[in-house]
Amino acid sequence: MTKLLSELHSLVWGVPALVLILGVGLWLTAGLGLVQLRLFPRAMRRFLAQLRPARGGEGVTGFQALCTALAATVGTGNLVGVAGALCLGGPGAIFWMWLCGILGMATKFAEATLALRYRVRTPEGFAGGPMYTIARGLGRKWLPLAKAYCVFGIIAAFGVGNATQVSAVASGVGGVLSAFGAAPGRGFYLALGVVLAAFLGNLLRGGAGAIGSAAEKLVPFAAAGYILLCLYALWAGRAALPAALAAIFRGAFDPRAVTGGMLGSAVEALRIGCSRGVFTNEAGMGTASIAHAAASVDRPAQQGLLGMVEVFLDTIVICTLTALVILVSGVPIPYGRDVGGQLTTAAFARFYGAGAPVLLTAFLVCFAVATVLGWGLYGSACARFLLGSAWAGAFVWVQMGVVVVSCVADTASVWQLSETVNGLMAIPNLISLALLLPELRRLTKEIGE
Repeated sequence: MTKLLSELHSLVWGVPALVLILGVGLWLTAGLGLVQLRLFPRAMRRFLAQLRPARGGEGVTGFQALCTALAATVGTGNLVGVAGALCLGGPGAIFWMWLCGILGMATKFAEATLALRYRVRTPEGFAGGPMYTIARGLGRKWLPLAKAYCVFGIIAAFGVGNATQVSAVASGVGGVLSAFGAAPGRGFYLALGVVLAAFLGNLLRGGAGAIGSAAEKLVPFAAAGYILLCLYALWAGRAALPAALAAIFRGAFDPRAVTGGMLGSAVEALRIGCSRGVFTNEAGMGTASIAHAAASVDRPAQQGLLGMVEVFLDTIVICTLTALVILVSGVPIPYGRDVGGQLTTAAFARFYGAGAPVLLTAFLVCFAVATVLGWGLYGSACARFLLGSAWAGAFVWVQMGVVVVSCVADTASVWQLSETVNGLMAIPNLISLALLLPELRRLTKEIGE
């Protein structure tokens, strides 16, 4: 089974997938006139203006939609996934993660903008996302592609949006307790799973409004706290910062020189960087547009601006800070072997001592809980589009069951399965974005410069 997953992962994340993701990102960047650079100052002004949002209009506020999208993107991938990228792709993988992030800003702008353009009004509120963009923007003959997206979305919601997050929480909490001489047994993990499932299930049943309200409280607090944690560590290790940055740029094109010959080609660094980059910021997958579609805004492209900010905060800020803390810490990186969270914890321990596991676990729990909420919304929306509203409630119960199972079961293979499904989700979404470029140009012109 593991071998099959590995082969499927390599196939999905091979050269064709990278060409599609980077190619569509370049297509949108050129077609929209470097929108991620040209309109970035305006996007940041809009973001800062909504830090104290006032509710108005139908649906959730633009800020709540952004926080819900960030809730799903800022997760264990920012702490564990970045460390894995360093292990498997070397420091150069971070360079390619940046490149995917910059192109992903244009992609996420397009996703959010089109989601609002083609959303529909339902008894539960606004509903939108890649499935609606494909079905309504490209026409009914493309409906099978929209349905395929929903199938992949439901699977991903159980994997990347649930099992990997909850498993990381259980592992982190268990590790902290063990460090204090109170190694938890199976009963503890079962109880933890039940408590998490009850808490998350209650919010998921509340829909976009309840999730958005929780996200706007949880995500800014957790993100700001983690950024401050990283900044202190980088200040303490500032003498090693130039060498860390040099390793990232050199390693992108000559991984062997930086890793002592332990890793191979620059193509592999690019592949790892792009796959982990998409895993963390989800640009190209279209999932965040499901959250953005619920926003109450005057013009679709206004929410697209916040989509750009989402990728910037996730990849260019948070992922970069995690990578730099690891590199400046001086902790040996076991190239070729993905030790994930162990590497991140060891790096922060150089600056925070024995308290590092407690601090990281606290942020990990916040990020993971927020991710499950965001992905719960996405999976529920996919289930509703594919199977009807009656199945959305059943989906929440299944999600709660996966939470419990993930606390007590080994989910080692889920990371690879999650990245594989991420790649499959991107295909229908990217096709629609490329074909709808003329409409994107029109919508972008509506908001001016």
